[in-house]
Amino acid sequence: MDKYDYIIAGAGCAGLSLLHYIHQDSSLHQKKILIIDQNLKKSNDRTWCFWEEESSDFESLLTTSWNTISIHQADRNFYLPTAPFTYKMIEGLSFYESIIAKARQSENIEWKEVKIESINDQIVYWEGGAATAKYIFSSILQYNPVFKDANSIHELNDLAKRYTVKPFLWQHFKGVTVEFNNEVFDPSCARWMDFNVDQQKATAFMYVLPIHKKKALVEYTVFSKYILDKKDYDDSINSFIALHYPNQTYTILHEEFGAIPMTQNSFSSGQTSGYIPIGTIGGAVKASTGFAFKSIQEQTKKIAAALSKGEQPTAILKKTRHSFYDAVLLDILYNDKMSGAEIFTRIFSKNKAATVFKFLSNTSSIFDDIKIMVTLPTRLFLFTAIRVLLRWK
Repeated sequence: MDKYDYIIAGAGCAGLSLLHYIHQDSSLHQKKILIIDQNLKKSNDRTWCFWEEESSDFESLLTTSWNTISIHQADRNFYLPTAPFTYKMIEGLSFYESIIAKARQSENIEWKEVKIESINDQIVYWEGGAATAKYIFSSILQYNPVFKDANSIHELNDLAKRYTVKPFLWQHFKGVTVEFNNEVFDPSCARWMDFNVDQQKATAFMYVLPIHKKKALVEYTVFSKYILDKKDYDDSINSFIALHYPNQTYTILHEEFGAIPMTQNSFSSGQTSGYIPIGTIGGAVKASTGFAFKSIQEQTKKIAAALSKGEQPTAILKKTRHSFYDAVLLDILYNDKMSGAEIFTRIFSKNKAATVFKFLSNTSSIFDDIKIMVTLPTRLFLFTAIRVLLRWK
């Protein structure tokens, strides 16, 4: 069978991010790499948002950015400057095309559009073929996180039922990019969480990201145990637009669906000397919020640096106090001890956006953590923390 230095199984965010950082390092240019994906004809299936203080490698790909976010619950409205952070948006297609176009210029990078059947340590199998490598980096999930019909929704919900060791929620959403005939948006402010929508007996909010005065991504996001029917997302989005932009004419330019697991359960059998899970199955999704883009960049950049030094790469993330915080918050949401709307509104109403961003990025100091914690009900979170600590491992 064909032999490679590295095989990257899955050409999504994690796989292409790793390829980007490998390709950036001149010491790795001679490495023979195979990229395998079921579909290399990429579409604009994702929109990623993240915050950072400095410019990123993908600055030229940004759709837009904001320096103010807003939080809304009942009659409470909070407008928070994000400085020193900037909140940024990248559309998936721009990200995919940019990295793929640069990588295709290399003679040492090969591409194969096939469905992977299995991965066995250092061998990838597909129908009619196989390949081996010193390292295989896989982001392949055994389910499709983009749901298109009722059958796949049921499959996702069945998956959640199987992960019962630790709390498991879905962050699931439908987003529509809309363009109005009139100027209706304030492009300087991202409506980060508007909880004045149907909560679905869980946690739900509308997310409005203005691209310019007439155009925005309007996304209905839910944290719950099960995926909804598509009609539920449509009804919430349509009601929100009708309420906030009455008698306005608009066109839907794009739609996207997604379901991201919020859990500390493992989706992989684990890392071996030749098999390294990355992305969601590599633990890069923050369990309590579903944020992943920045942590994927950190994870894959670290792997590329290890390869450059000739070291054993690893995607394993060390457990920190922030992992424990995630477990506590996830437990509260999973067991309906307090609504997510009230938790996040309390946190943002009493803290600067920068403090919350650092907390959500796992970069906050103990002092920052204390400022977050004092805004929440002490008794509830203390008893939950004790219960989580007893099973923590």
